[in-house]
Formats: sequence, C-alpha cells, structure tokens
Amino acid sequence: MSTSGTRTLEAARPSSWRHRRLDPDHARGLRLTLAATAAFLVLVPFSLLALLVLRAWAPLRRVDETVTEALHAYALDHRAWVTLMQVWTDVFAPMPLRAVALLLVIWLLRRGARRLALWVTTTMVVGGSLGPLLKLLVGRDRPELLDPVARAAGYSFPSGHALNAALAAGVLLLVFLPYAGRSASRVALWVAAALITVVTGLSRVALGVHFTSDVVGGWLLGLAVIAATTAAFTIWRAPTGPRPVDDGVAAVDVDKRPSGG
Repeated sequence: MSTSGTRTLEAARPSSWRHRRLDPDHARGLRLTLAATAAFLVLVPFSLLALLVLRAWAPLRRVDETVTEALHAYALDHRAWVTLMQVWTDVFAPMPLRAVALLLVIWLLRRGARRLALWVTTTMVVGGSLGPLLKLLVGRDRPELLDPVARAAGYSFPSGHALNAALAAGVLLLVFLPYAGRSASRVALWVAAALITVVTGLSRVALGVHFTSDVVGGWLLGLAVIAATTAAFTIWRAPTGPRPVDDGVAAVDVDKRPSGG
C-alpha cells in the first residue's frame, strides 16, 4: 500500500472513532453496559453482606453491637439528639418519600416526560417491594436494648429507611442533574442527596432500631435497584418515530421534552 493510502486510513480512524463515540445509539450502548455492570458490582457486596448476616458471622456481629451500644449510650445522655434523629427519621421515612416521588411523577407527566415518570415509578416500586421481601427471607431480629429510646416493628435486614432514602437520592440526582446548569446547583443536588441518604441511615442506628449492617445493606440494595432500572430503561427505546433525546435516565420524544422553568 502506498504511503499516501496509509495516511488516508490513519486520518480516517480517529474521525470514525469520534463519530461512533458521539453517535446516540453507541452512547446508549455504553450507558447500558455501565449501568448493567454497576448493578452487578453492587449486588455482589450486598449478597455477601446478606450471607454474613444469615450466618451470624461473629466479626460482623461484634462490629454491629459495638456501634449500636456506643450510639445508644450517647442517645441516653443527649435527649435533644434523640429528638433530632426521631424527627429526621419520621420526615424521611419510606411513606413520605414515596408521596414525594408520586408528586414528582405527576409533575413529570404534566411536562410530557412519560418515560422518565415511568422510570421513577418503577424504581420506587421495585425497591420498595424488595425491602420487605428480603426482610422476611433473612429474618434478622432488631437490636435488643435494655432502655430503648425508640421502637420499630418487623425484621431488621435490610433497613427500609436506608433503602428508600438511597432510592429517593438516586431519583433526585438522575431527574434533576440534567437541568442543573450551574456548578452551584449541581453541588447542591449532590449535597442534598448525600444528606438524605447518610443522615437517614444514621438515624436508624442512632435510635437503636437497626444495626449498621442493616443500613449498609439498604444503601447497597438501593444502588443496585437504581442501576438495574437504569439499565432496563436504557434498553427500552422507541424503535420508530422521532429520535429520542436524553432526559435524565429515560428518553422522551423531541417534541415532548419538558421545557425549562
């Protein structure tokens, strides 16, 4: 092959690569791969943690009991802390978060983002259903304390509060980050998501109604559900009609994309 022909091929390769990288269909495939991989990678530590809980692994049990006893001792001496944690855990309980998610779905539907609204609904329903089912399967009892500052019914692993907080935080980020143009807005969204997730989980351990591993299990399960539903909705694209435009996780038709404001 001539030198000029070789140069022509070499010049064409980067251009072709950039074309594939920027093509929406290839980008969708990349998103699907990343989301599916993330779901698998998060499910592995969750499954391992659930297995250790089922087998009452001694090191994990010691860590759980040590943290619970330390936070319980602090709670007994600081009633204001207990009140703060109780208020937080009530405000960010599963039912209030689901009510807010329902309002979000209605808002998205009114703005024409039907696929995104369906993703939010699916994510909250699937995650909310898996939590109670896994609690029954694992059957772990809640912490037993001589002078409890709070009480909760049912089994312990995974924490429903932590699970739903992780789901709500993921929904918050994936729905609103595409519209957060300024860096300050994006930082505010990340901070809000982190506070909802971390403080809600902390409140359950601080009140003595969950072990630390229950909360971590809830967080991991929530992340896995978000990654899995994101992967599923990446696959589900309209095969015909106008080319979809990315709007958060799902895609909406060009003529039905939510307007700003």
